Amino acid sequence: MAEKNLIGLDEELSLQLAGKLNELLSNFQLFYINTRGFHWNITGGKFFELHAKFEELYNDALIKIDEVAERILTLGHTPVHSYSGYLATSTIREAINVSEGKSAVEKVLEGFTVLLTIERDLLKLAEKANDEGTGALMSDYIREQEKLVWMYSSSLK
Repeated sequence: MAEKNLIGLDEELSLQLAGKLNELLSNFQLFYINTRGFHWNITGGKFFELHAKFEELYNDALIKIDEVAERILTLGHTPVHSYSGYLATSTIREAINVSEGKSAVEKVLEGFTVLLTIERDLLKLAEKANDEGTGALMSDYIREQEKLVWMYSSSLK
């Protein structure tokens, strides 16, 4: 019989979930710092609109960062909590000195592609582990981010 953690999930599957959640956490940290930089550095004709939108994105990312880290802890594992760890684990890379609106929005969309891919992988793994908590969190994130992808990609047309 498989060993169970304190919330009744298979320990090996929980370890896999925590690893994938740490990957998501690292990517959210880079997504956060990038959108924060876009907010600070945006220039041009859409300044007021994008300045506000990037603030919404980084505030939302900050909430999700906390939720993901707490989910890792709930599974009985330790969240990555160093910048070097985030950089080593993240697929999203630092966007340095991006101030033009179209470029910033393209970087946001690239970030969402990475996040959604990881979240879908987590959804499958959570189902395999019978982990409703992680699955529900990922479903919520996916639904929200798919709508944002539609909106941000529409702004580029």
